[in-house]
Amino acid sequence: MQEFLSFRKFITPLFIQIIFWIGVVVTVISGLVSVIAGASAHFGGGQMVLTGILMILVGPIAVRIYCELLMVIFQIYNELVSIRTRMDGSAPPPVSGFPVTPISPVG
Repeated sequence: MQEFLSFRKFITPLFIQIIFWIGVVVTVISGLVSVIAGASAHFGGGQMVLTGILMILVGPIAVRIYCELLMVIFQIYNELVSIRTRMDGSAPPPVSGFPVTPISPVG
């Protein structure tokens, strides 16, 4: 509980996953509505059908890209905390992972 109150542990990544699934459902339903509306239209329905199909195919990919960009912010934070911890000397450097070697100070 202390980690949440001091903002050391984030709950936002969980919400981003929920936003992803809501976004996927909304884009697929919107695409289906557009396809059905275009198929039942008397004039100009072909463009609506095409738009609906594109929404179904491209919409979830766009939502995924958006959510991944949001997650990058939290990954950057985690890497910065890891670097700070290693530079303080309180934890040994990881054996595998992102190959960052801190530059030792001159002097």
